[in-house]
Amino acid sequence: MSVGTQVESTLTDRYQTTVPETVRRALRLGKRDKIHYTIRADGEVVITRATANDAVDPAMAPFLEFLVRDMAAHPERLQAVDDGFVRRIEALVADVNVDIDAPLSAEGE
Repeated sequence: MSVGTQVESTLTDRYQTTVPETVRRALRLGKRDKIHYTIRADGEVVITRATANDAVDPAMAPFLEFLVRDMAAHPERLQAVDDGFVRRIEALVADVNVDIDAPLSAEGE
């Protein structure tokens, strides 16, 4: 991979930094825009401009709202998970390796 312009910035005591002007221009960033970070397995971090699709999962928000309403309406249904159930889950997934960054494939591929 060829290397283009390189810039750096400094972290403050509160782990904040200013995005350099060359990066802001390259990503077409404006005030209050969001930045998306992709952390690769080798430790490389890719910074891109976040899109509306990055920030919103169309199924997750309604599902979480449903859970909040249901728990508020029926707190008597909430139960602690017992140790036996936790051990059973751990046994079922003990040898399962998952790369959460790997793209999903169609079944059978």
